[in-house]
Amino acid sequence: MRHIAVYPETLRQHGPKHLSPEPTIHPSCRIIDSYVGGWTELGPNTGLMESTFGDYSYAAGDVSIVYADVGKFASIASHVRINPGNHPMQRVTQHHFTYRRAMYGFGEQDDHDFFAWRRAHRCTIGHDVWLGHAAIIMPGVSVGIGAVVGSGAVVTKPVDPYTVVVGVPARPIRRRFDDRTIEALLAIAWWDWDHETIRERFDDLLHIEQFIEKYG
Repeated sequence: MRHIAVYPETLRQHGPKHLSPEPTIHPSCRIIDSYVGGWTELGPNTGLMESTFGDYSYAAGDVSIVYADVGKFASIASHVRINPGNHPMQRVTQHHFTYRRAMYGFGEQDDHDFFAWRRAHRCTIGHDVWLGHAAIIMPGVSVGIGAVVGSGAVVTKPVDPYTVVVGVPARPIRRRFDDRTIEALLAIAWWDWDHETIRERFDDLLHIEQFIEKYG
């Protein structure tokens, strides 16, 4: 797993940001058994646990990502939670002393089966997804490529590609593009281009009609 911590002095001085093939990770981040791709940035107090974080994605800060796979070019605003903790509501008590037993002196080992159950409910965040401020992605939920999750939304069901969802619980309000455009973008899969290809074709990314006509 990749645990490279880089946070240039220019960032601390609020100067221009210069990302690189190495991740840019604030010293206050907590990363456990996770992979962080290149050209990424993890802002202050962000946590990753047993997760993957794709190339060019960023988390603005105070973000929690647990048991999740985040694609490339994801834009994650502050205070987002991906896969918040579940409690065993089917037990007599749902308090975590029933699975964090060692902490309370109720056993020498914690409840490994419970944590395996949590790990089985991974979240998937597609490429080019935008998660608004304080959005919550509930356990086991997937958010499709190019989707937008509004600020404060609680996502309890899968989100289709290029769909905008808002509210509690989150509901779709519109799609970013029509069917033909969505199909073309998914087929082109520009997020898999290498850095030099993106650099060469950068201006094309700014104009959707010309982009599809040229690469679709």
